[in-house]
Amino acid sequence: MYKYLIKPIMFLLDPEKAHHITVKMLTIVLAIPGIQWIFRMLYRVDAPELHRNIWGIHFPNPVGLAAGFDKDGKCFEQMSSLGFGFIEIGTVTPLAQPGNDKPRLFRLPEDHALINRMGFNNDGVEALVSRLKKKKNRNIIIGGNIGKNKNTPNEKAVDDYIICFEALYTYVDYFVVNVSSPNTPGLRELQEKEPLTHLLSTLMQHNLEKPKPKPILLKIAPDLTDSQLDDIIDIVNSTGIHGIIATNTTLDRSSLVTDTAKIGAGGLSGKPLQSRSTEIIRYIHQKSGGAIKIIGVGGINNGDDAIEKLNAGASLIQVYSGLVYEGPSLIKNINAAILKHHVHDS
Repeated sequence: MYKYLIKPIMFLLDPEKAHHITVKMLTIVLAIPGIQWIFRMLYRVDAPELHRNIWGIHFPNPVGLAAGFDKDGKCFEQMSSLGFGFIEIGTVTPLAQPGNDKPRLFRLPEDHALINRMGFNNDGVEALVSRLKKKKNRNIIIGGNIGKNKNTPNEKAVDDYIICFEALYTYVDYFVVNVSSPNTPGLRELQEKEPLTHLLSTLMQHNLEKPKPKPILLKIAPDLTDSQLDDIIDIVNSTGIHGIIATNTTLDRSSLVTDTAKIGAGGLSGKPLQSRSTEIIRYIHQKSGGAIKIIGVGGINNGDDAIEKLNAGASLIQVYSGLVYEGPSLIKNINAAILKHHVHDS
């Protein structure tokens, strides 16, 4: 139904508007008594072989929703009805901010891709906390993706990440430190060895003071060189953080069919990112001897793409752009494919 009815209509609309309408429609439909149960029957694949126990968290299946879809925690309950094993919300910043000027989200149908320059638009961490407090389904595993406000200088960035960490600590199951979005000026400079070590070790210090420390992951860009990836591996080992999300969006547009000159700046996600993100997963997995847990994201459009990431060394995977093009059946198809291939956590 999605591919032949909903998608053609949605693709006539501005992508950001279509996203808001989709979320609103899903919220309305799932509020009808009995519909949530029907969705679960339609989309959920329940099997012990899909379960993953990582960082002391029990994931019902390895397929998650990537950050960016539900920035403000407005639809994590609805999205969990589509069969996801976990939901990542954010990126959230301490203060609300409007993000970059619209239009800032673009579809590239010929490339099965998206370009965005959203710029961490969100309602701020306190608004997110107020929504998480109303969470009805206690079983949904939530990751909190945290960033810094645009106006916060890099030398004060640590403070922003700590504010978000402290505010969300009670309400999320794991944290993701986002220093790899290309849409906040200067943010990727925080991926350099010295500032990144400082940021992650400070966060871990706060984390270890908690009665029950939460897993902290680092989301990295696909545009890093091998020597930068070696630095990342060293930093993960020296700071003791729990894993990596590979990868965020890319600035590289060399493989595109679409002419993006008129679109302008922004991070590319979707199919063109597939092989590069898998390469990075494989590199980190092999270089660390499998010691670093990885969530693989980038260009997953079907079960085979997901299995490729898992075989490369990812323990879990996430989708976003693939969901836009393939619809909600993507999650079920991936889980069914994993079940068929018995790809276990490496």
